[in-house]
Amino acid sequence: MTDQRKVIYGITQGDPSGVGMELILRIFSDENIFKYGIPVLYASPKTFTYYKKVLGLELPNYHLIKSAGEAVEGKLNLVVSSEETLEIKPGEADANAGLEALNCLKKALSDADHLDALITAPLDKSTVAVHEKEFTGHTGFIAAHFGVKNFAMFLVSEELKMGLATEHVPVSQISQKINTDLILNKLEVMYNSLREDLNVIKPRIAVLGLNPHAGDSGLLGKEELEIIKPAVDKAFEQGKLVYGPYAADSFFGSGQHRPFDAVLAMYHDQGLIPFKSMAFYDGVNFTAGLPIIRTSPDHGTAYDLAGKGAAETVSMRNAIYDAIHFVKNRWQFAEDFQNPLPYTEFRRERFRIDF
Repeated sequence: MTDQRKVIYGITQGDPSGVGMELILRIFSDENIFKYGIPVLYASPKTFTYYKKVLGLELPNYHLIKSAGEAVEGKLNLVVSSEETLEIKPGEADANAGLEALNCLKKALSDADHLDALITAPLDKSTVAVHEKEFTGHTGFIAAHFGVKNFAMFLVSEELKMGLATEHVPVSQISQKINTDLILNKLEVMYNSLREDLNVIKPRIAVLGLNPHAGDSGLLGKEELEIIKPAVDKAFEQGKLVYGPYAADSFFGSGQHRPFDAVLAMYHDQGLIPFKSMAFYDGVNFTAGLPIIRTSPDHGTAYDLAGKGAAETVSMRNAIYDAIHFVKNRWQFAEDFQNPLPYTEFRRERFRIDF
């Protein structure tokens, strides 16, 4: 059943001054990608045409549609993000480019009922925030659109799966943001996503400490004793294989991460530094806990490479393929568990056997 249905996935062009559109065009210049799903690009036709010409690609023209509900197989379907005229300035941070990136994202989210997944190309938070004051990144903005409060930024690669307790938070505020309920919520989201989206039925999750040496028994901070360890214990009592807190400085260098299916870091750089050290080119940013699968490459706009055709496509390509794979995993999980056998306590009885 799930193998026969095609995944319909949206792609936002991201910042038109960055590498997003050229990555998309280079990836879709290979017709083999159309075998795996039905793509819907939310973009400006002008941006599409500009980068196609700059890169000298023989990519077929887009198929113009009004919404993903009209998407057809074998075509790069395009929904116009806005009617704004835009001067494209590769490599330059520009407020107008930020507005176009925001329009693409909003257009895709308004079309979400027709999509199984959404892949977002990189944007510049500072230029988007000129128009959307509270904007701190794709993750929170998309979660707010769906009214989802419990979600997690989840970085995934073949070698490592990394969740974050806090995301784009100033370092000076991290300790005030962390509490036991927050950690429990993130563990719940990661646990469910590992099962439903990544096909890990009984996940093992490691939790990192906040302070140097995981607090050194309270000498270097008490968050581990008062907040993190109680959360780990509670999750374990709930039947989840959750362990920690581990000292972050030695955890990855010693290979302690290898027996685990995922790791929960307490803050952005604590998780992103080891993750990007291991998976800088092929890692994918995944938002767990949403009603729709959402992925993105784990790099930024790369202004220094924009318009040169030199940006690496692997992370963006993986974001597309992972999104398709995760959708199919979610479909399969729902199918497998839709009619579970009722739980019956097994009782062993003694029988007397007469000969």
